[in-house]
Amino acid sequence: MNLILRLVRVILAALLGRRRGLLDESVLEFRVWPHDLDLNLHMNNGRYLTIMDLGRTDVVIRSGLLGVSLRRRWMPALGGASVRFRRSLGPFERFRLRTRLLYWDEKWFYFEQIAETMDGRLACAALVKGVLRGPNGTVPSAEILDALGIAHGTRPVAPPAIAAWIAAEEDLHGRRAA
Repeated sequence: MNLILRLVRVILAALLGRRRGLLDESVLEFRVWPHDLDLNLHMNNGRYLTIMDLGRTDVVIRSGLLGVSLRRRWMPALGGASVRFRRSLGPFERFRLRTRLLYWDEKWFYFEQIAETMDGRLACAALVKGVLRGPNGTVPSAEILDALGIAHGTRPVAPPAIAAWIAAEEDLHGRRAA
């Protein structure tokens, strides 16, 4: 299925489906199509990231953030990803994408995204971070949470992998600034 058709399917299902909280897991099912393949005849590594965009789109729509974003002219932007490939997905293989928001700080929202076979075997795991950008720049997470009616005190504790990623980026940034 062409990427635009996948996007339309995800948008329609999210708009017509039940609402979810911002911290609820999104689960989407896909199939590997011939245009998803690389020269090794398995799903291309870049295609995983493209499909992961669809998982975050589902979260944004079902949580109510899409309407708020459109009214305020906020646009999502990906700020980084850490990806681990574990198992190939072959032609026409069905798979599941699990997406959930793990943590946020003053600026970034951190997601875990897992692509797995239909019998639950891990194919790819990623941590991604993103922001919303408005007409005046990056929108603080507190403003986004306020717009959704979510209390600031509900922020989850950063899982060790996210805390380590934040520390590694701070270390890298500190070295580059010197």
